Amino acid sequence: MTATTPDYGLRARLHRLARGSVVLAIALSSCGLAVSSSAVGATESDDETAVALHVAAGVHGTVAPGSATTASLTVQNDSTTRLSSGRIVLEVSRTPLADDAAVDSWLSDDEAAGSFDEIGADTTAPVDPEGTVTSSLFIPPEALADLGPGVYPLRASLSGAQSDGADAVTSTSVLIVTDVAASPVAVMVPITATPESGALLTADELATLTGTDGDLTAVLEGVAGTAAVLAIDPAIPAAIRVLGSSAPETAREWLLQLDELPNERFALQFGDADAQVQAQAGMPDLLQPTTLSPFLNPANFTSAPAGPGGPDATASPSPTPTDGPVLPTDEQLTTIEKAAPGILWPRSDVSVDNLATFSTYVDGPSTTVLSSTSVEATGGARATIDGRDVLVSDAAASEALSDAAAEDDQAARQSSLAEANAHLYLSGHANAFAPLLVALDRDETRSDEALRESITAVDSLGFGLGALEAAPAAPATLTSDADEARAASLRTMLDSEPTLTQFATILDDPQLLLSPKRMQILRATGVGLSDNAFATAVASVHEATQDTLGAVDIPPASTIQLLSANADLPFSVRNDLPWPVNIRLSVYPSDARLDVEPVTPWTVQAGTTARVKVPVSARVGSGEVSLRLELSSPTGVPISQPETVRIAVRAEWETIGLVVFGGLIVLLLGLGIIRTVTRKRREAAEISEAEAEAEAAGDPDVEAPGTPHKESNE
Repeated sequence: MTATTPDYGLRARLHRLARGSVVLAIALSSCGLAVSSSAVGATESDDETAVALHVAAGVHGTVAPGSATTASLTVQNDSTTRLSSGRIVLEVSRTPLADDAAVDSWLSDDEAAGSFDEIGADTTAPVDPEGTVTSSLFIPPEALADLGPGVYPLRASLSGAQSDGADAVTSTSVLIVTDVAASPVAVMVPITATPESGALLTADELATLTGTDGDLTAVLEGVAGTAAVLAIDPAIPAAIRVLGSSAPETAREWLLQLDELPNERFALQFGDADAQVQAQAGMPDLLQPTTLSPFLNPANFTSAPAGPGGPDATASPSPTPTDGPVLPTDEQLTTIEKAAPGILWPRSDVSVDNLATFSTYVDGPSTTVLSSTSVEATGGARATIDGRDVLVSDAAASEALSDAAAEDDQAARQSSLAEANAHLYLSGHANAFAPLLVALDRDETRSDEALRESITAVDSLGFGLGALEAAPAAPATLTSDADEARAASLRTMLDSEPTLTQFATILDDPQLLLSPKRMQILRATGVGLSDNAFATAVASVHEATQDTLGAVDIPPASTIQLLSANADLPFSVRNDLPWPVNIRLSVYPSDARLDVEPVTPWTVQAGTTARVKVPVSARVGSGEVSLRLELSSPTGVPISQPETVRIAVRAEWETIGLVVFGGLIVLLLGLGIIRTVTRKRREAAEISEAEAEAEAAGDPDVEAPGTPHKESNE
């Protein structure tokens, strides 16, 4: 999408807004005719009655001079009641539309000069609720015999059809009467895919995108067999290649098919980042990922990697490893096979100084793709601005063709194709039939059918990038101003990188954090982002940076009771990062009543809270001491904010406890001895008393208590 959205797409956008209550649809005739835009003339009743009419004439709106053609007329009833038959009248104005603005005015506002003549009529069949009826109307050659080459307003009107609240319906389109001469047209198709994480596409995302119904699969199928010029985000093949043998089979097959396509191509910047924003921000070189090595798993690479020449070619990484698998370099991971060098496709709000900077970015002659909304030229697609090569895309045709390529409904798609052909016809005549370029916007959800039909409706077979660059270049001037706001936002995002670089020293490999962060910044400046999407992306970068810097810290702690003169105090350290971190916990007491181990190194595992034990010694019996806790990386970089913990020292309680415990033991031992002595004395007294009683009674057989029993010898 270019920096300035042209007004030519207003009609298409209004149609998309209207689909919530009025459904626009058409069924093409067997010969595949072009469909117009439709105007809906229905009043909504309680059951949301809606009637839509579409008209198509010729092939994608075009017809040869003096020839017969067929119009396809479609009525769609999107209500819950039956629509009776009606009468459709097809009319054409014999006053041609002069330029793009006139085409837009006609399709958007039904405003056109000249009177309309009827060229055909038909009676429609009844339409069931939520049904569609299509009929073909033959237009004899004499009806169009007096129309010379040009773009003419075409109108169809439905009347007499009865339904709840139904009224007259009018549909507008264009009829393009072609001539022998025509401008060759090239179509440029961007191939991009945005990961959920903002870094690289994951294996699961790749499996979905390259599956049978995947969006990346649809792109390849849509461009196959066409002359479309491919603009490829190198982050896509990089995401596949970094996975090595673990990449989904569908993704590896997709990459092989991409390499085998004969289409001309060039590489976008990684993540489709905007070169204009970087040039305006004063970047000396194009931003790149810091490295892709954190995404490589050696277990997925058992042999030398494929080099730029294909799967059988190899390249020696630097430095060459002496043991283990040979991992691919960043250049090998991001290579686009058969890509033309030196081409940049930024947003179109550039300055002449930006164009000069682009040449330094590509280290040689550069070619910049710009929208015609930013360039004043009269030579078609090839131009020079201040000596710099430029390819100029037709803004009106690009907008209409992008709408067509994004439309799954074939009927609505044909409306945009007819509009695109009208704009290309007018541009060709205005530029003396010089080559033209149509550049689709960055849409990642196109269907293969819509994309293929859109390309083949306008492109010239065999006409591509090489033919465009070989065409004569006409002098041109810029009409756009450089976007300083986005450049300022980029500088702000990059300002956080030095802080993150210092913070990342807590990791064994700092690039685990820094590489994805750079990719997120690159994607935040994506060419296809609207102003609102750009602001959201920048805010996400800042939010992610703050979350990262706050991911490792010391949680607040309550007062700790120290009941011993020597102990290991546990302090919590939280790590919310997905990697283990190496930290140093520094402890500073508020006074000398505690001796503290000043620095304690520790490794906190990913996504955990560790308890770091710090040895302390109390020099006094009691009191309160504050400990200042600070985290730092192994290189001394402060991490998070310091935390203060209060320590209640009660070291004398240990002595008191020992004394009390010892006293209790002595007391218990004393009581035990006294009890034993008392029992022994009582037993002795009882024996003595029993013996005395026995002697007094003169009974020698009576045994005193406690006396051993004497067995009889008998």
